[in-house]
Amino acid sequence: MSEKRNIRDHKRRLLAAKYELRRKLYKAFCKDSDLPSDMRDKLRYKLSKLPRNSSFARVRNRCISTGRPRSVYELFRISRIVFRSLASRGPLMGIKKSSW
Repeated sequence: MSEKRNIRDHKRRLLAAKYELRRKLYKAFCKDSDLPSDMRDKLRYKLSKLPRNSSFARVRNRCISTGRPRSVYELFRISRIVFRSLASRGPLMGIKKSSW
């Protein structure tokens, strides 16, 4: 199940990267008050016709091993639970359990 979620998220990331420039241009032109309103309406329409998954707001950071969507460390792309188990076993470079 986690593989399916990660694949879906990966597809969203690729689609968002593909349409990023076009989406930013449409948004910038829609906010430009110097342009005529009918042109801005056309650009808003074009923006609405872009795929929904092409927005970065729909991309979710997920754990690459479990697919867990919450409490994911962006640097390692793993959840806190997996991070703790890997850190205690030692395969994470430069990470060790602190003691004082």
